[in-house]
Amino acid sequence: MDQGKHMTISRSVELLLLWSLALSAAAADISGPRYTSEGSLILPSEYREWVFLSSGLDMSYTEKPAVQGMSMFDNVFVAPDAWATFKQTGHWPDRTVFVMENRGAATHGSINKLGHFQTTEFMGLEFHVRDDARFKGGWGFFASDGKQPAALLPTTDTCYACHEAHGALDTTFTQFYPTAKEIALAKHSLLEDRS
Repeated sequence: MDQGKHMTISRSVELLLLWSLALSAAAADISGPRYTSEGSLILPSEYREWVFLSSGLDMSYTEKPAVQGMSMFDNVFVAPDAWATFKQTGHWPDRTVFVMENRGAATHGSINKLGHFQTTEFMGLEFHVRDDARFKGGWGFFASDGKQPAALLPTTDTCYACHEAHGALDTTFTQFYPTAKEIALAKHSLLEDRS
């Protein structure tokens, strides 16, 4: 093979390798937190393609319902790269993003006669984000209407103290995520007294 062809092939392989590395780095960063210049969380548009952890119906951490006079589902998703690390270590890594999507619940519709199903009524998004470089204690909470970037909740918000006191793993409510809970139990990382 002449030297010109060898250099062309070598350069092509080098460019292909660089392109592949750039794509891998971009893909790895897609699910990590991204922020506006004001510090709001940019909404991850693909979160419904992330790992589904659980769904709750009318859950409330106080004696009063979270929303008066209506029923609500919350669906929890976690970024795929965080899930992959969690399965290996039993802990949620830095740059983990959880999304809780709130949707209306109904009992009567189509052929349904009993029980509840989720409606298309969208009621907002909440985020629990681990970013050790950005937040004291590592975790921040955000809320959004689903249209605008999510605003950071102040550290005086009850989310922080509640998750610190009752989160069974890394200040998260892993005790409510059946598959993750089994992994954490197997890895001995779950605080069982908070289950």
